[in-house]
Amino acid sequence: MGSLNRVELIGNIGREPEFKDMEDGSRSAKFSLATTEPAYTLANGKQIPEKTEWHNIVAYGAMAKVVEKYLRKGHQVYIDGKMRTRSYDDRGGGAKRYVVEIWCNNIVLLNQKAANNAPVEGSAPAPDNYATQPPVTQQQTQQEQGGDYDDLPF
Repeated sequence: MGSLNRVELIGNIGREPEFKDMEDGSRSAKFSLATTEPAYTLANGKQIPEKTEWHNIVAYGAMAKVVEKYLRKGHQVYIDGKMRTRSYDDRGGGAKRYVVEIWCNNIVLLNQKAANNAPVEGSAPAPDNYATQPPVTQQQTQQEQGGDYDDLPF
């Protein structure tokens, strides 16, 4: 049996998305997403403070176009994707650094206000607020993301 690499997040976009044109003519988008666990009190009275985690989100191809068209800082979104780790050498001392990213497969804009204020040329998102990637083949996905695309084991 194979394995599964799937991440689902609901959170708020922490900064305006950044875009980059790739060598193959496609486009990528990067942004940060904050997920927050609310504060709570244990049965013994101990208070646990609110905790916010920051996630690096990356979108390619059609999903990058969705990000560019609809998403802005502060919007609440649902993200479905997979976790990827990449490394690079630090400029200062050459130490190897690691970055964990969520490669986005699907985005759903959750807050109606953001959907209505989305800076789209002449229209707002569909009434169900879905901003989804059209179906693509595994081969298309590999070409857009520049490598192997591990999928569900069936």
